[in-house]
Amino acid sequence: MRITDLLTEDTIVLDLKAQTKKEVIEELANVLEKTGKLHDRETFIEAIFAREAQSTTGIGEGIAIPHAKTKAVRTPAVVFGRSKDGIDYDALDGKQSHLFFMIAAPEGANNTHLEALSRLSTLLMDVSFRTKIENALTKQQIIQVIQEKEGEIVTEEKQTVGKKKILAVTACPTGIAHTYMAADALKAKAKEMGIDIKVETNGSSGVKNELTQQEIDEAIAIIVAADKQVEMDRFDGKYVIQVPVADAIRKPEQLIDRALKQDAPIYRASGGNRSYAPKERTGFYKHLMNGVSNMLPFVVGGGILIAISFIFGIKAFDPNDPSFHPIAKALMDIGGGSAFALMIPVLAGFIAMSIADRPGFAPGMVGGFMAANGGAGFLGGLIAGFLAGYLVVGLKKWFSRLPQSLEGIKPVLLYPLFGILLTGLIMMYIVIDPVKALNEGMKTWLENMGTGNLVLLGLILGGMMAVDMGGPINKAAFTFGIAMIDAGNYAPHAAIMAGGMVPPLGLAIATTLFKKKFTKAEREAGKTCYIMGASFITEGAIPFAAADPGRVIPSIIVGSAIAGALTMMFGIGLPAPHGGIFVIPIVKGNPFLYVLAILIGSLVTALMVGLWKKEVKE
Repeated sequence: MRITDLLTEDTIVLDLKAQTKKEVIEELANVLEKTGKLHDRETFIEAIFAREAQSTTGIGEGIAIPHAKTKAVRTPAVVFGRSKDGIDYDALDGKQSHLFFMIAAPEGANNTHLEALSRLSTLLMDVSFRTKIENALTKQQIIQVIQEKEGEIVTEEKQTVGKKKILAVTACPTGIAHTYMAADALKAKAKEMGIDIKVETNGSSGVKNELTQQEIDEAIAIIVAADKQVEMDRFDGKYVIQVPVADAIRKPEQLIDRALKQDAPIYRASGGNRSYAPKERTGFYKHLMNGVSNMLPFVVGGGILIAISFIFGIKAFDPNDPSFHPIAKALMDIGGGSAFALMIPVLAGFIAMSIADRPGFAPGMVGGFMAANGGAGFLGGLIAGFLAGYLVVGLKKWFSRLPQSLEGIKPVLLYPLFGILLTGLIMMYIVIDPVKALNEGMKTWLENMGTGNLVLLGLILGGMMAVDMGGPINKAAFTFGIAMIDAGNYAPHAAIMAGGMVPPLGLAIATTLFKKKFTKAEREAGKTCYIMGASFITEGAIPFAAADPGRVIPSIIVGSAIAGALTMMFGIGLPAPHGGIFVIPIVKGNPFLYVLAILIGSLVTALMVGLWKKEVKE
């Protein structure tokens, strides 16, 4: 889609009469109405102002690109207006705007306005192009200038595509498995297709294989496969494909094809390291996972230290207990008194930050701290995070009415003051007591469950861990387990860890027992799955599930569900949230029975997969 397909001489105004932002929007909308592009002028103007309320479209350098996609538009169009004196349009650089391109797209348009917006932004970055537009004497000259520049851009794009240089970034909430599996899948498929690719991984140990600015400049497109925040502003002006990390594991060829065709909008930097998918910033799962991923190091490190302290005796950390040991007390103070104490505030703080960016962090932390100390626990922390985040979003909209001169004090005074105050008041007087009562009721309910009900709970939790292997359902079960540990009930998480270990272990065993039913590459991957399964990294099963979902997924769900049910039947409790085989010695109950439950579940998975799959010929 070219700009000149949407912009005609009838939709060009060489000398705008408007003196204000409101007037220029109305004047350009009038042109669209007169040329028959609109169904409803007033509704269209409302849509334009709604977009302006999110963030100004005055991009600076004397340019503004107001745009809207609404049912009020009859046919997609671009209207251009020029003001010699300039108009105060709340531009990002604070300067007057002279060139105005208004984009109108109907609701059913195939992203016409996005394509036009991307192409316009690219053209307008060229100073010489802007100068020609400013100096054009007639409407015909403006059309000609745009046509010539678009022709240059299209030619450059075709030449660039021939170089086939693609970059990618992968990142998952925990940064343990999905991140690297996605990177490997993209690299393997690119090698198969004869495409040069470099993949940056944002894992738990930091950024590896970081993309350089020169590489970014030379790339024809960038694939960002991520479920957490990654640095995005560096991709300003590039074609960026933004998808969940699972897509890179399951659809690497499709993503690479899209990159080669530059089938993506051009990314425009916001100046604040935006997250991977702006359209999903309101997504519950994304915000929750941002909190969980940042909380996880505190949970794992602190939880395992607490579990180790139990080796000296369940009450060995208590100076008044006969089994007291100073090392046990030190481990408990560090793990429980410090790391675990920060768990809920960190969870709430990063959930709020995901929703409202940096201004949400302090109110979220304070709300989480109040939840932790008020007995509202993990659930209270979740509520505090979402409460603080959306309160700050509301404050941002409310304070947007203030004069521009007060912009500098918003992040350092207004957002923290009112964000912390409102979050604190709501937590103190509305949230904490009911949630505390709910937590106590849930704990009592679990403690009073009969064996049959506990087995059913274990069956469900174990199976959930295998349904999507690190996805939302898996994380929901894992999050529930952490909440139960925080509440002092260790049985659910024992079922959860067993259910999470079974998928990779079961497939590893299957590749050993049924070698003829797996390719050489799958057998090699099976060896890795022994380590991943033993380490409680469920994601190790993903390549097998992606290759043969109909047989593998039911098999791992059944095996995991059986393992979870058996742990409940055997009366196992797990005080550590992570660790795999390394924390089995400190389980509450018989550790050998826990191992037996995991092995039985893994063998069930291995036998089901082995019996269902057909022999392969390489």
